[in-house]
Amino acid sequence: MSIEWVLAYLALGAVVGFMAGLLGVGGGGIMVPILTALFAAQGVDQVHLVHMALGTSMASIVITSFASVRAHNSHKAVLWPVVWKITPAILIGTFASTWLAALLPTKFLGIFFSCFMGYVALQMILNIKPKPSRQLPGTMGTSIAGLLIGGISALVAIGGGSLSVAFLSWCNVRIQNAIGTSAAIGMPIALAGSIGYMINGWGAENTPDYSVGYVFFPAVVLISIVSYFTAPIGARLAHKLPVATLKKVFAALLVFLSLKMLQTIFTS
Repeated sequence: MSIEWVLAYLALGAVVGFMAGLLGVGGGGIMVPILTALFAAQGVDQVHLVHMALGTSMASIVITSFASVRAHNSHKAVLWPVVWKITPAILIGTFASTWLAALLPTKFLGIFFSCFMGYVALQMILNIKPKPSRQLPGTMGTSIAGLLIGGISALVAIGGGSLSVAFLSWCNVRIQNAIGTSAAIGMPIALAGSIGYMINGWGAENTPDYSVGYVFFPAVVLISIVSYFTAPIGARLAHKLPVATLKKVFAALLVFLSLKMLQTIFTS
C-alpha cells in the first residue's frame, strides 16, 4: 500500500476519533462513505465496495469502543445488568444482519445507509429526543430491542449509540447512564459485526490484499491507532466548544458524505 493511502487512513482515523469523542457519534457515519470512496479509488470491485466499507468500519470501531467503555466505567456510568441482559440479542441481531448484508447488492446497502444517516442527521438538527415514558422492559422486551439495535447497527456499521441511547432514554434511564451503557453495548456490536463480516465475506473474490472477508486490516490498524488517541481530545473539548452548533454542522456533513457515497457507488 502506497504512502498516500496510509496517510488517508491515518487522517480518517484522526477525524473519526475526534468527532466520536466530541459528539459521541461519528464512527460509521464518517467512515463508511469515505472508505467507500477510498476503496473505489484503489480499484476495489464495485460489487464489494459497500460491504468492504461496512466490515472495515465495524472492525475499526472495536478499539475505540473499548477505550470509550473504560472511560465511562471509570465514572460508574455503565449499567452492567442492562448490558448483560441485552447482549445475547445484540449478538444475534448483529451477526444475522452481516449475513443479510452479504446477500444484498452494494447499491441497496448504499441507499439504506444514506437513508438511515439522513434520519440521524434530522434528529441532530431538530434535537429530537424521545420523551421518557416507561421503565426498562423485561427480558423479552429488552431482547427485541437488542435484536433491532444490533440488526440495524450492523447494516450501517455504527456502534449503536444513536439507537441504544434513544431506547434507554425512552425507558427513563438517566442520560449519563444511557450514554455509558450505550458505549458498553457498542462493544459486542462491533465485535459481532467484525466477525460476521469476516465470515460472511469469506471467499469473496477481488477483495484487497490483506483482507479477511469484508474487513481490510491495514485500514483497520491505521484508523484504530490514531482514533484511539484523538477520541480523548474530542472528549475534553466537548466541554469548551459549542457542541449544539457543531452537531448541526456534523449533521450537514453526514448528509453530504451520504450523498457523495451514493454518487460513488452509482458511478464507479
